[in-house]
Amino acid sequence: MNYYSVNLPSYTIGEGCYKEIPHTTRFYGKTAVVIGGKIAMSKAKDKILEGIKGSDVEILDFIWYGGDSTYENGNALIDMDVVKKADMIFAVGGGRACDTCKYVANEMDKPLFCFPTVASNCASVTAISVIYNPDGSFREYYYPKNANHTFIESSIIADSPEELLWAGIGDALSKECEAVFASKEDELSHTPMMGVQLSKICTTPLVEYGKKALDDLKANKVSYELEQVALDIIISTGLVSNMVSAAPKYYYNSSLAHCVYYGSTVTKGGEKHLHGEIVSLGVLCLLTFEKAYEERERIAKFNKSMGLPVCFEDIEITEDDFDAMAEKVMTTTEWEFRPKNAGVTKESFIECMKETDDFGKALKL
Repeated sequence: MNYYSVNLPSYTIGEGCYKEIPHTTRFYGKTAVVIGGKIAMSKAKDKILEGIKGSDVEILDFIWYGGDSTYENGNALIDMDVVKKADMIFAVGGGRACDTCKYVANEMDKPLFCFPTVASNCASVTAISVIYNPDGSFREYYYPKNANHTFIESSIIADSPEELLWAGIGDALSKECEAVFASKEDELSHTPMMGVQLSKICTTPLVEYGKKALDDLKANKVSYELEQVALDIIISTGLVSNMVSAAPKYYYNSSLAHCVYYGSTVTKGGEKHLHGEIVSLGVLCLLTFEKAYEERERIAKFNKSMGLPVCFEDIEITEDDFDAMAEKVMTTTEWEFRPKNAGVTKESFIECMKETDDFGKALKL
């Protein structure tokens, strides 16, 4: 194949932005089925209905997505008559609801519009779905088209659970250091080069605005800082993800910071903590591996100020777990696409976790 396409996310953000639904969707159809989380839909329902009031857009039904992003839940939705009848799919909720709807829309070749209700991830704008098995274990990545448009209603974000924004900040902290690290040995073509360069704007807004954004969310207050952090987590990292993910050709979307997370899934302590929370500690591990000590100091101080982990005892993991974690890590996509001449081995990965642990414990004294 001598050609390729890049579909960049488009989005609308702000209070009252659902009023743009009729204009934005006007070329895609008139009927929509809303699929999402139960709590998410309860928060968004009235605003969506108000947004389409007096227009040609008709909502056929509000349907629960099934509780997890599995092929089984997606296929059950595909089989529903009301989903078959709808011109468009409106995905409402968090990452797993959006990932499920991306699968459904892709398989049915229907237009998809996302309505994230939390700023915890970039799923609403990315062309990747994380698919789980019915027992909750990770199954695989699925690569759908991305949404036609994403609507970020700031007042709903401001009313979301604080721990999800908190963990979302922790997860987004990884985007720059992982994209730069994973790609550093390769000659980059246009699209991944853009993605890696864009990743370099993902860290600083989180450090500058993260604390104020979280405080404002706790007060259910829409603010400039909250919107900047939401845009960073949802849009900036999503743009990067779309541009640097092209496995099996290249994959710079995540690296050693996420390896720490995947390793944690085989520990008892790791099961009790949020994805982004653990990834934020993984960022310190990657920076340790890179000997980027000044940046590690900056991020560690930020983590400490936010209550994010700085050592492994913060996520109830001990050094005794490191070997099993490393064994798990070696089965991941991130490990497969690690820079091959950077000295990333099982032993060096364990050593960087040990060094980070010592650093973090000293920081807490």
